[in-house]
Amino acid sequence: MAAIPLNISLTAGPTPTAPAALNAALIAAVMTEQPDYTANLPGSLIEDISSTDTGALVTIDQARIDAINSVSPYGSNPFILSQQGVMYGIPQGQPTNTSVNVIFSSVSIGLVFPAGFVVSDGTYQYITQDAAIIGAGGSSLSTYAVASTSGIWTPAASSVIQLVTSMPSGYSATVTNPLAGTAGSTAETVENYRSRILQAAQASAQGITSMIQTALEAIPGVTANLVSVVQTGSSLKVICGGGDPYQIALALFNSTINWPALATSSTSPRNTSASIIEPPNTYTITFISPPAQVVTLAVVWNTQLPNFTGGLLVNQLAQPALVAYINSIQVGQPINLLQMTSIFQNAVSSVLTVSQIDSLVFTVTINGSGATPQAGTSIIVGDSESYFTLSSASCSVTQ
Repeated sequence: MAAIPLNISLTAGPTPTAPAALNAALIAAVMTEQPDYTANLPGSLIEDISSTDTGALVTIDQARIDAINSVSPYGSNPFILSQQGVMYGIPQGQPTNTSVNVIFSSVSIGLVFPAGFVVSDGTYQYITQDAAIIGAGGSSLSTYAVASTSGIWTPAASSVIQLVTSMPSGYSATVTNPLAGTAGSTAETVENYRSRILQAAQASAQGITSMIQTALEAIPGVTANLVSVVQTGSSLKVICGGGDPYQIALALFNSTINWPALATSSTSPRNTSASIIEPPNTYTITFISPPAQVVTLAVVWNTQLPNFTGGLLVNQLAQPALVAYINSIQVGQPINLLQMTSIFQNAVSSVLTVSQIDSLVFTVTINGSGATPQAGTSIIVGDSESYFTLSSASCSVTQ
């Protein structure tokens, strides 16, 4: 049988061939071998076979279209998407444990805390990933530590204060975490991975900020919405949450032309430095670790539908959608009440339509203080170097 041409449009891409055209091509191919072949007699076995074979050709034709569409990051299946990720050096995000940056203090200048030293907040234990040393000022540099157990929680600032690993006889030290830690994560969704692949494809064409963003998001443990590259004056400010500080420093070293000019935070504990050794030279690179802004959200809604009994279901549908929105906001970006309204409406649309919701009020607190929108807007602005975090227990939805 001769090949059936594939219909490809520059605007619509590959399109299916009509079943009638496939049937005609099949019959024409058979007639080249059997000129007296007749397949249009109703109810005949020959017609039944040709109809069945036409159905097979429809399936094959669609398979060709699906294969072509899989070449694009917009429509590729998970396997092809992972292969595209290999080309860009962007692995799909795996589950990561909660992490925190800790600082050791001691009167013993030069005391070394080896990699693998265990500290605790009283509930969870964290293992340092690099060695630390007490400097001349009596404290170490910020040291990256990863939780020994999986799960999603945010270590509060100044909560990791216990030394689990025993100290050598005659020596004492303390430990603390000036900033809140970074919550662990579940496996990355295909949708989020697809967006990172698209970003990676644009990085070299769109400039250095996209290149930095792509390089940082490729680091295990880095949370995509906690990465931000913003201009401040004539410099760039790089904010990055999660991940090993040394891997982050290396990514900045390789993707930034003028990394010594990177802007730092005016809040010193947020500045994280890591030294890269390229013998005989050592380079110190500083970026900003974003602290968490703990959000409490209370949502009160109502409907005038008589005898409405689906209130509990509305609450159950809306709460996880709102929690997911708050936790996905990019570092430094505001909470948008209009967007929360839309998210609420979409989440409960199977129970209540937009026209049936006659009251919807959001009450937001940030780090224990009430937060209201900026005058004339529907956005609640937080710290420009921080991110929002909201737990299910801190989000209530009631009628």
